[in-house]
Amino acid sequence: MSNIMKTVAIAGAVTAALAAQTSTAQAMDQEKCYGISLAGENDCKAGAGTTCAGSSTVDYQGNAWKFVEAGTCESMSKDGDRAGSLEPLDRDLPA
Repeated sequence: MSNIMKTVAIAGAVTAALAAQTSTAQAMDQEKCYGISLAGENDCKAGAGTTCAGSSTVDYQGNAWKFVEAGTCESMSKDGDRAGSLEPLDRDLPA
């Protein structure tokens, strides 16, 4: 393997390590907030029978979540009476 190839391989490994570090730091500053996403705009799992991002079928679905800035979830309110929650909710579930 030539020196150029070795240099490229090392640079790629360093870049990947830095990207992983940044993603971990960002995730630590966020929390799952249930009941605030619009239909199809959740970040991941939305209860039984769903898979991941974009699978919610009801606005403000109680068991669908989005990542929000840590410490802000419970102060978020959608349509007046639909406050965010750190735990899944039993409201606005699909039929």
